[in-house]
This record gives sequence, C-alpha cells and structure tokens, in this order.
Amino acid sequence: MAKKKQSKGLPLLEEINKFQQTSLLEADEALDYKVGDYISDNLKHELRPYQAQALYALNYTQTRDKKYNQLLFNMATGSGKTDTMASVILYMYVEYGYQNFVFVANTNAVVSKTRENFLNDNSPKYLFNTPISIDGQRVEIRAVNRFPVVQKPGIIYLKLTTIQSLANELGSSRENGLTYEELKKNKLVVLADEAHHFNASTKSQKVEEKSWEILLDKVRNSNSDNRQFEFTATIDIDKELVYEKYKDKIVYKYDLDKFMNDGYSKNVYRLEAQNEDSVKMLNAVLLSQYRKRIAQKVGVENFKPVILFKSNRVANSIQAKDDFLEMIAELNAEKLANFLAEQNNINHSTTLKKAYNYWMKQDFAETVVELKRDFKPLTTINVNDTAKEGVLGDKNDFNNLNTLEDINNPLRTVFAVAKLTEGWDVLNLYDIVRIGEQPVTANQTNSEAQLIGRGARYNPFVYKGERSYTRRFDRSNPDLELLESLFYHTINDVKYINNLLKSFDKMNLVSESDNDNDYSVYTATVKDSFKQSKAYKFGKLYHNQLEAVPESAYNNLGSYGFNRNTITIDMNDSILEHAKNQESKINEASSREEIIADFSKVRDLRLLKKAMSRDKFFRFAELSKWLPSLKSLDEFMTSRDWLGNLRINAIVPYNRLDSQQNNSFRLLVVVQALAQVKSSIKRNYLKKRGTNRFDSVPLKDIVIDYTKRVSNSSTGVQALIKPEPMDKDDWFVYDQAIVDGLEKNLIEMIRGLVTELKKEYKEVFLIRNEETINKLKIYDFDNDGSKDILHYEGFMPDFLLYLDNGQVTYQLFIEPKGDQLLERDSWKEKLLKKINPENIELIGENDDVRLYGVKFFRFGNGREIETEITEILE
Repeated sequence: MAKKKQSKGLPLLEEINKFQQTSLLEADEALDYKVGDYISDNLKHELRPYQAQALYALNYTQTRDKKYNQLLFNMATGSGKTDTMASVILYMYVEYGYQNFVFVANTNAVVSKTRENFLNDNSPKYLFNTPISIDGQRVEIRAVNRFPVVQKPGIIYLKLTTIQSLANELGSSRENGLTYEELKKNKLVVLADEAHHFNASTKSQKVEEKSWEILLDKVRNSNSDNRQFEFTATIDIDKELVYEKYKDKIVYKYDLDKFMNDGYSKNVYRLEAQNEDSVKMLNAVLLSQYRKRIAQKVGVENFKPVILFKSNRVANSIQAKDDFLEMIAELNAEKLANFLAEQNNINHSTTLKKAYNYWMKQDFAETVVELKRDFKPLTTINVNDTAKEGVLGDKNDFNNLNTLEDINNPLRTVFAVAKLTEGWDVLNLYDIVRIGEQPVTANQTNSEAQLIGRGARYNPFVYKGERSYTRRFDRSNPDLELLESLFYHTINDVKYINNLLKSFDKMNLVSESDNDNDYSVYTATVKDSFKQSKAYKFGKLYHNQLEAVPESAYNNLGSYGFNRNTITIDMNDSILEHAKNQESKINEASSREEIIADFSKVRDLRLLKKAMSRDKFFRFAELSKWLPSLKSLDEFMTSRDWLGNLRINAIVPYNRLDSQQNNSFRLLVVVQALAQVKSSIKRNYLKKRGTNRFDSVPLKDIVIDYTKRVSNSSTGVQALIKPEPMDKDDWFVYDQAIVDGLEKNLIEMIRGLVTELKKEYKEVFLIRNEETINKLKIYDFDNDGSKDILHYEGFMPDFLLYLDNGQVTYQLFIEPKGDQLLERDSWKEKLLKKINPENIELIGENDDVRLYGVKFFRFGNGREIETEITEILE
C-alpha cells in the first residue's frame, strides 16, 4: 500500500480551511457559500462532497480583496475534474459575468473527450442537463474558434484547443486566427487540463519565450480580469521551484488515496508472476469472463468487463494482438483443461484460483465456444498508429474507446502503448495486462501508474435495482467485490515492482498484492447429507413482504426513520476523522455531553430559525415536497411530530470552558443536527417498508455454498473470525461454521439442546444465514399504529433454527449481538419480538408453520435463550 507523503505547507489551502472553520461559527450567512441551484439544477451528475468543496474554495478566492487570477485544482485521477470544471464555468458565468472560456490541454484525446463532455448533448458523456436554464433563461454553450466582438446574452462561448494549436495560432497572423489584441477586449477564463505539462520553464529554471507556460502567462495577462484555472492529478510539488510557484495557487487538493479510501474507485490489486505473455493473456480472459458470469448470476445486466493489454512498443503491441487472436482461435476443450489444471497447481493468486476452480466445474467445450464468441477480431481493437503519443489518430477509434460502457459497443479487449494515459474516460476497465519484458524506467512506471489510476474509476452498475457511485462490497463478498476491483497483471521483477510501487507512492495510489498474506478465504459447503433431507428438498423459509409507503404515512419525523427526541453531535475536536466503516467511540475520559438546544423551549426557536435559514432545503417550498402532510414552517419547528420535542446535545472536550458554548458554537451544532434531519428525510421518503405478511422461499435457494474473506489482523472491537469444523454435527447444514467467538458460543448452546430436540422433532437443523449471500432479510413492520421510528433497511438474522415434527414446522430467527451494538441495533430486537403467530400472517400457509423471533443472544445470557426457545416450542 502506498504510504502518505509528508507534504509541504500550502498557505492558500490552509487559509481556506481555517476560514471555513471560522465561517461555520459566525452568524453571518454571507461567509458561508453553498453550491447554487443554477449549478445543481443544470448538471447531469449531483456534485460529490469533495467537488462541492472545490467550488467553495474557488468562491473564497474570488470574494477576497486580493483577486486570485491563477489557481490550481490538484484532484485525483478519476475524481471527476471535468464535472468540477463544468461547475466552474456556470459559477463564473453567473456570479461574475464571464462568457468567454478557453479549454486547453496537451493532447487531442483530452480535447476530443472534453468536447463530448461540454458540447455534444447527444453524447452519454455530456455533463449538463438539457436545456441549461438559469433564472428562467435558456443558456447555450457554443463552440467558437474566435470570440465575437459583440457578446450576446445567454451564450457561453467556449474554445477548445490543444496547447500546440493555440501556440501556433497566437504565434502567426492568419485569417480566422486568434490574436493577443483580440484577447484584450473581453475578459476570459482559461481552463488548463493536465496542467503538469505546462511547467517546463519553472522546472528548467529557464524562461523560454516559446514555452507553453509562458504562452499561458501571456494569455492570462492580456486582460487584468482574466482567470487561469488549472487542473491536474499530478503536480511535482516536491520540486522546490514548482512548490514556490504553486504554494499560493493550490486552491483545492484531493489526493488519490483519499479518493480511493472514500470508496469512489475500484480497489486495485496487482497480479505479479513470471509468466509468458500468452499465459497472462489467457489468465486475463478467464478472469474477465468469470467476472462477467458473476454479474449475470446476481442479475447485473449488460455488464461488460474490458481488458487492456499494455505494451511498451507499437510493434510489440501489434504482434501481441495477432498472437492473442491466434491463441483464442486455436483454443479447444483439451487445451483449456490442461491450462486450468497446470495453472491451478502453480499459481498462488487467490482470485485466479477461484476463477480456475469455477471454470474446471464447467463444460470445457461450451466455455471455449463462449470465449471465442466474446474475444474475436470484432471485439478487439488496437489503437496504436503513427500519430504522436497521446493522440488518437482515428476518430472512430476514439468514439469506440469512449463508449466502452455502451451496450451496443462490442469491444472487450484493447491493445495500446501510450495512447490512453490521459483523456481516456472509461469505467468498465477491469484488467490491465502488461505485455513484454522490456526494461522499465521510473518515468515509464509513472505512466503506468497514471493509467492504473484512470482504470480505477468506479463503474456504477445497477445491483438489485439500485445504482451506486461508491463501492458496496469491500471485504464482505469476494465474488461481488470482483465487480469493484481492477487487476494489474504484471511481471514479478524486483526492480520493476520497486519502481512501480514508487510511482504508486508518488500518486498516493493504494494497491494490494493479490495473495493470502492479508486475509484468508474460507468456503462453507452445504453437506451432502443435508441435501438428502426432506427439509432441503421440500422445505421453505420465510421473510416478510414489502409495500410502498404512501405519502399519508409520512406524518411525523419518526416515519422518516429519525429519532424525534434527541440528536447527539460529536464536537470533540480531539477526534478529527474516523476511518471508513470504523465505529465512532467517545473517549469518556476526555469529553462530556452537554445540552445545546431544546426546541420545546421558546428561547431556542430563534436559534433553530437561524440554522434553517442556512439551507434552502428548509424553506417551506422545498420542504413541503418531502413532507406532504406539512402545513407550515411553524408546524415543522414547534409540533411534537416534527422538531417541537427535539433536544440537541453535543459531545465536547472537558477542557472547553462553558463560556465557549456561545451562540456561534450552538449554531454550528444545530446546523450539523439539521443536516442529519435533512439526510434522513431525503433518504427515506417514498421507500418500501416491511409488512406483517410473510411469504415463503424454497429453503434450497437460501442454503447454498458461500465464501467469506476474513482479515488475518482483526483487532479491537473487530472480532476474530475463523472456521470451526462441523462435519460431525448432522444438525448443522454446512461442513464448517465461519464464525466469531460469540457466534461460536451460540452454536455450542444449540449443540446442548439438540439431543432433547431430536426426541420430539424428526428434523433439527441450524442454518447460518450468511450476510454475503444476502437473500433472506426481514424488515421492520408496524402492527400497532404507533409513531415509533421506522427502519426501512433490511436485517439478516445470523441464524435460523429449523424444526419439523412431521406435523408442524418451526422457524426461529436468532441473532447474536455484541454489547457494543445493543443500543444501535435495539430496533432489530424489537422486530424479532414482533415475530410470532399472533402478529403475523403467513401467505398461503395454514397452522402447520409457525415463525418466532428470539431476543438477542449475548455473552452470558445463554441459559436465558435456552429457556426462551424451550418455552416457544412447548
């Protein structure tokens, strides 16, 4: 994994961060910039938090007494710099009246891609909603070569050009060419993409009159109102001269490791092996097709994983494509079987072994037919040509490469040298295979690292009806995680790997080697003996049906899944950040909890009004869209159904003096609390909720083999998980139980009951309802008309106890729960208590099926649970 570099101080960035913290404490709305509706309403994609933060930083620089006319956005590869640029265009147009924009980059590929982003409203890559409308007026973004003398309202003039073309144009007097004299007449914004290319003079310490850097300086300085906004993922800030130039110009910084850790990218794995190119090629094909099969199995439609074969020389790349197509054409069932058997014995990659084991269970002849259909000349492209590196000479090639996600685009394999390191916008690249064993310099591995960074862009596929733009399966389901992982197949050469890791480190690119050192993978297999049982062949398991929540049901805050009584905000500034998925734990020795506001008290309503005024969501016109039963803002603030009974607390350090709990601090806490209210309202409006109607699914559809990946370094509250052999326990349906200590204790408790249970029941089975299978969920349901908090998320009890005496079948839901989760998950225990024959309706069943929920199994309450189970079955 790449290590975080110790960066030098960046004064402008530090100033902005300090100002933002201060502005939150001030009761002055003018200090607090929010992304305008004219941006959010006109962009096809909702701005991510870090993109909105970049716009906040820009706004800061443009509202100071000192006007910053040159700024750099240092944003990770794949983080959506172009979306940020689109926001900047709208911002500068609306807030400061800029109509002239020049987009400039180093390559035709980047310019062509950006033309699709900004100008082609028929392109799937177009970034704006159609039409663009601001304050009721339609706005057009119009491509130009020269800026008109008379500027028409409602038009944004955009010139897209390479830096080379711009230099030629400004350096010669030719018809229809842009001139410096022209540039003086109207203010403009220069958007310089991949801006690390524009620092030659700074790096060389030589002022070269014809350098691109000097050219852009002249363009910017042609009018005192001009602005130059640069964008790059890689800036050599460790070089002293570059640092001195940009230390007061870097307006926003979002590193690749932060981007990846926040879940916006694929995970990146390295497959290091001393294999021939043909072996690496076939490995990549088998892994890619295995990934496609997984997607088909779980219902992900139109999932087409792409492979990139990367060479260092054009001749090698052309030959590699020929070799690849010949290898596929000559592949037969016998060759495939031999390859799988040989590789399975010598390859130590966890992922490839899973793929091998899968394909060895398939019909080899049918597999070969499928591979020949998916990997053939029609689905293969070589993008190398005689044009300059970084330039795609064939327009059709460019269109194909930038529509790889399109269902009508057949391409599965791409062969390239250096065409795709910049300007390639693809989401469904899953394997990059390094072809050739040539010596590799640090500069070449830098280029490869950048390519891997681009390939790591997340592919927002639809799973179970929902599209996500962040990873969903980290460490939870190895198969589905494969749909969120990029693999770099490379040589196992010490010098090369060291250079590559240095390049990763320079970019802050996080990668892992695909081996067994960091985690173990265990597979639980359904016992053959259980497959012969009546329960497996004919048995059913039960879960409750869902129904759409009608608008009329949204009549209080609890119906949006929110606690109407208390919100606690952690303001202990000794804790700056929590790692992803890490439970927040309050250090009781260094903090205390204080009441900040109580909206049942009239004195705090003024504070509430002030906090609500900071977010347009809490204006009645907007709020009523989400709260259909709401009659007025006053009702929202004072009714006990809404905020009228809400108390807001804050966790604060012990050393914070009471005098510091002033109105500014209180306002900050209330603003954060309202952000939680807003999030819960938007997240849970018009959701589906559970009902008390339970339907059946075949047991054998739920009880299937599963794989679980387990960290070998579990620490702290993360319990150590390991497999327990269960082959001698005929009542446990799997050959092993992959469980933690508490779950093991539950199994031991059931083991103590089995002998007595078997005296009365012909079939006694304990079923592990494994979360990675994700099939049998139950949902909270309201059977008494109360206004308790409603929970819309599904819940998977870890174990199901299945009993059948020949006349009656029992299904008991059992959930082990650690003490640290009791409060957070208390609603799940309440749901379990609701599940009994008196409260539920079984669809299509009679009294021969009975469902019960059991209270949480905890350390130390085994006897209590034994008694409860016994009483249920009496």
